[in-house]
Amino acid sequence: MDKNTSIKRVLVTGGRGMLGNDLCRIFDEKGMVVFQTDIDDMDVRNYDLIRKTIEDNQPEIILHLAALTDVDECERSPEEAYLTNAIGTKNIALISKNCKLPVVYISTGSVFNGEKAEPYDEFDKPDPKSAYSRSKYIGEEFIKDFSYSYYIVRAGWMFGGGPQDKKFVAKMIEIARKNGKLSAVNDKFGTPTYTVDFANGIFNLIQTGRYGIYHMGNTGWCSRMEMAERIVEYAGLKDCPITGVSSAMFPLSAHRPRMEAIDNLHCRLEGFDWMRHWTEALSDYITTTLLQPQKSTLTIKEM
Repeated sequence: MDKNTSIKRVLVTGGRGMLGNDLCRIFDEKGMVVFQTDIDDMDVRNYDLIRKTIEDNQPEIILHLAALTDVDECERSPEEAYLTNAIGTKNIALISKNCKLPVVYISTGSVFNGEKAEPYDEFDKPDPKSAYSRSKYIGEEFIKDFSYSYYIVRAGWMFGGGPQDKKFVAKMIEIARKNGKLSAVNDKFGTPTYTVDFANGIFNLIQTGRYGIYHMGNTGWCSRMEMAERIVEYAGLKDCPITGVSSAMFPLSAHRPRMEAIDNLHCRLEGFDWMRHWTEALSDYITTTLLQPQKSTLTIKEM
């Protein structure tokens, strides 16, 4: 494996979100100088502010996580989605080029239309169907067109966050405890992706200097119902029946692809075998972090 170990200073946008907190902690623990920014101190829609922040802190790489991720809100307010996810990313790309800094852009497996029968790999052609997915894909195009050099890294169904978790895993556990039963969609398929594994994968990737587009989900794929079954099992919630239901029972503003699972084909071809199976990652998260919160020893420089 090629090594690019000279990188020591990283600037992270969207650094206080679910992924950002884990990524900043992990990079800090690995000896990086991490500049953790978020919308309150560096709004990616503000080109001049980004440029000043870069000049003040002199990072050697930009990790661009900041995004509007509420899929239905993006559908209701598409201009806001494009402003943040597309134009904000264009700003990052242009400054990356002007300052000669590589950039890591976090994208999504939902850039595909979902009509494929099996998971999508990096060589499949994107065809996004929602405002969120289109805005993220336009961001990919801006990164390819304007940045100095880039890693575009697509994630699957992200989970993590520990005590602050308000997403699928924590919600399933909360509902199961309250009602003693669950309903979960059985006709949508994706790749669960643990924030900790994803962050470690990004760290490993930027050491290689092998730029390009990569999928980085935990291996394997499942339906929401199958994921719910594992959540209940790993949380030790016995005798909790789970009913599979159609996604038509939950009408939403934005289109969700039937298939948004991702295959890490490019990683495998490059010999990057970093991601464990999603069931192992999910069990680890629930038993060691979500149900037994760990204290943080974070020493990150916040803006």
